[in-house]
Amino acid sequence: MAKASRSGSSLLFLIAAILFSAFSASLADTDTPFVVAHKKVSLARLKSGIERVSVSIDLYNEGSSTAYDVSLSDDSWSQDKFDLISGSPSNTWETIDAGTSASHSFVLESKSKGIFYGSPAVIKFRVPTKAALQEAYSTPILPIAVLADKPPEKKFEWAKRLVAKCGSLVSVLSLVGVFIYLVATPSRAAKASKKKR
Repeated sequence: MAKASRSGSSLLFLIAAILFSAFSASLADTDTPFVVAHKKVSLARLKSGIERVSVSIDLYNEGSSTAYDVSLSDDSWSQDKFDLISGSPSNTWETIDAGTSASHSFVLESKSKGIFYGSPAVIKFRVPTKAALQEAYSTPILPIAVLADKPPEKKFEWAKRLVAKCGSLVSVLSLVGVFIYLVATPSRAAKASKKKR
């Protein structure tokens, strides 16, 4: 009976050792960089017929190790529709450490009117444990209306939006203020009775 118990515990120990080695091997594979990129675009109309497009891309290394030889390329801006004003649609970094971020931006000027659909930027980086370059993509942008006809904003339109957005809050705060005023100030009847005494 003791021999069966020893062989059972030996088998259990062997299974636990195999599971532990498999678990530690999987943990070694998770010691890699994990690059997340967010692409943002903003429009600014300078004058009639000209609109500036500001593009910024933020890279975040959410992994547990450093990403090496990081390159960013955003080739979705065709030269027949946009002129490059400042910056470059590509950039490189030697490293992006775990838990840190890097940013890149550039400015374009539109040549034509219309809806533009941009593709995600491509990020390539090297992991020391792997020979092949790793690839990540930024978030895509929503379609942007370049040089779109915008209706003129009416006077006091902003006030209407503010009242619609915060009207109930203002009403509640006003009622609370009036209640506190009424409770804190003595009534006129109380003042009149004090004067008669």
